[in-house]
Amino acid sequence: MNIKFWLNGIQRQEEVDPGMLLIDFLREKGCYSVKRGCETANCGLCTVLMDEKPILSCSMLAVRIDGKKIVTLEGLQKEAEEFGTFLANEGAEQCGFCNPGFIMNVIAMLRELEEPDEEQIKEYLAGNLCRCSGFVSQTASILKYLNYKKTQEEA
Repeated sequence: MNIKFWLNGIQRQEEVDPGMLLIDFLREKGCYSVKRGCETANCGLCTVLMDEKPILSCSMLAVRIDGKKIVTLEGLQKEAEEFGTFLANEGAEQCGFCNPGFIMNVIAMLRELEEPDEEQIKEYLAGNLCRCSGFVSQTASILKYLNYKKTQEEA
């Protein structure tokens, strides 16, 4: 099946098998930040943005991105690097396997919620699993990042 879509800002046209999962399709296209975790849509490792909204690529067929804008972590390097510094400073990166999906959801949350509080952050990120921590350091890094972004806007 032939589909047209945007991947990280570049319009593409590809032939795709109707039964192929989006996660496999994206990894074939070099988007290795998209990780395979639970394969049951429960861990958030495979999170990408579709038309600015986070989706789980392990539970979506690739043909459904026809006409859509898909963004992976590879397409958000500047934002990801900026926030990643806050994760590292809090010791929240641990093994790093869950970071890409986690960062994708944090970026989506910041685009959707103007000034999320700690409870909203926890609720928004409830679908992300990290086997190394209890998200204390991750939450602290988000709050510090939000404060940093707020002071940048005021400057």
